[in-house]
Amino acid sequence: MAYGRKTPVAPPRPPPKELKFDKLTFYSEYSGLKLLHNAQYYRSYAHDEPMFLISGQVLELWFKLLRHELGAARDCLKNDDLPMAFKMIARAKRILETMCSMWSIMDTMTPTEFGAFRDYLGSASGFHSFMYRHVEFVMGTKSLSMAKQHEGTGQVYDELMAALHEPSLYDEAIRLLARRGIPVPPEALQRDWSQAYKPNQGVEDAWLTVFEDARPANDLYQLAEELTDLADIFGQWRQRHVTSVERQIGYKTGTGGTSGVEYLRRIAQQRFFPELWTVRTRL
Repeated sequence: MAYGRKTPVAPPRPPPKELKFDKLTFYSEYSGLKLLHNAQYYRSYAHDEPMFLISGQVLELWFKLLRHELGAARDCLKNDDLPMAFKMIARAKRILETMCSMWSIMDTMTPTEFGAFRDYLGSASGFHSFMYRHVEFVMGTKSLSMAKQHEGTGQVYDELMAALHEPSLYDEAIRLLARRGIPVPPEALQRDWSQAYKPNQGVEDAWLTVFEDARPANDLYQLAEELTDLADIFGQWRQRHVTSVERQIGYKTGTGGTSGVEYLRRIAQQRFFPELWTVRTRL
């Protein structure tokens, strides 16, 4: 088990038939470079389209790794393994910081340059990213309607629905508080995990108890701060997304049918782990 974690990781998958592994495996084979570098299908001759597409594909890979790390962190909390959860959350924060910096690459493209190929995108939009939905689900933003957008896609839809019905990272953090003897309302411990999380005064009270012992040795206090840091950097990534899109298209409708910047701004205002923010007024 990687890093000595208590929870198992997913078993390795066999490589595609195009890749033949042996004891003399080369880097290009291990990394699947032929598949990776042939995954770009451009719709236009515009110079900036490769940057736009490759940046989007890189973000999708970061989403996949975020799903892996945050899901493992959630499982560690479930098994009372806070040191390993902290390690995985720390890695997720570094990933999000890297993702924030990627918007500066997108910002080198002017509205005119984006307009040279935007129409070729059709209805394609990051709004349809199923891997991003996985990240939101494990962070606690659940939505059946978002999952159902992928109905009919086989394994993709099945995995999204499974993720929808699992406790989130925050759910497991709250359940951990209860196992440590901190009073938590029953409705926060056993509920329909597929429903969006709603702020709970009793949960805020529980976090207040944690913050009253703000010693570094208090691992629950450290957990609260680690989760707050995670929500903070995730919010920064969302806000950079808003700014970047506004630079490119102003207030035009998004390619995925959303209201564009206004939709992204509403999403950016939604904070993960709400009681960890509201409790600070009482400290």
